[in-house]
Amino acid sequence: MSEVLDHPNRWECVTCGHEWEREAQPEEPTAARVVKDAHGNVLADGDIVAMIKDLKLNGSSQVLKVGTKSKPIRLVDGDHEIDCKMDGISIGLKACYVKKV
Repeated sequence: MSEVLDHPNRWECVTCGHEWEREAQPEEPTAARVVKDAHGNVLADGDIVAMIKDLKLNGSSQVLKVGTKSKPIRLVDGDHEIDCKMDGISIGLKACYVKKV
């Protein structure tokens, strides 16, 4: 017979009546998000990337040309994985349009 009573949110010793909280079950670690460029290279915060094709910016007449390099990038959640500056413009890009420099 066990000398510990099992309550929903605590344990209790049958002999002395001491009670203590159950330890929270450790959460399963979430898999680290891996962002890859158009050539399959893994990107990280601080990398420099270059455009692999011309990309017209919505809402303006500007175009980011092939070979345009970014300032160091920052990876973010969402469908546009990269946050960076190119030609003085803050922009969110999909990783499939860039290559790691």
